[in-house]
Amino acid sequence: MAMLAAAPIHLDIERVLLTEAQIQQRVRELGAQLSADYAGRTLTLVGVFAGATLFLADLIRAIDPTLKVHLDVVGVSSYGAGKTSNGRPTITQMPELLMFGRDVVLVEDIIDTGTTVAFLREQFQMVFGARSVRVCALLDKQPQLCRADYLGFACDPEFVVGYGLDYAEGYRGLSYVGVLKSRVYQTA
Repeated sequence: MAMLAAAPIHLDIERVLLTEAQIQQRVRELGAQLSADYAGRTLTLVGVFAGATLFLADLIRAIDPTLKVHLDVVGVSSYGAGKTSNGRPTITQMPELLMFGRDVVLVEDIIDTGTTVAFLREQFQMVFGARSVRVCALLDKQPQLCRADYLGFACDPEFVVGYGLDYAEGYRGLSYVGVLKSRVYQTA
């Protein structure tokens, strides 16, 4: 297997929290776990748009190709251009697939306060009628609360960007997860 070259560090990044290699290894492990847990069933992955896009793309490729997987996205907003949640998530883009009776795994980039995940679980179970709803998150800032059924990494309460995570829609394309320098968001 070829080694991944280290990506250059963006000038706004204080330090790299997770390298591309660490992320890809954990995504493969999560894919194997989902493959085992949903063997013989149809799995519907629903990415929380736009932050989970990169994670979702890598995750679906890490799932056993013999497993039937449907793919959709849901748009949710609770941040706007700020660095903290406003505590009131709203759906900005509905999933296109009918969710009734499906086994759904919501794919989230990061769980911060947990408000969005709780809101989405409720919507998919009570409103959309999914048979089961689980959560796969790349990062969780409070993993002791067990908010993700499948968790990539625990994360300190720092402002992180990269691998789909953004600040004011920037930094999503970084191949790693890094801690954003505070001067960037304190001057905004």
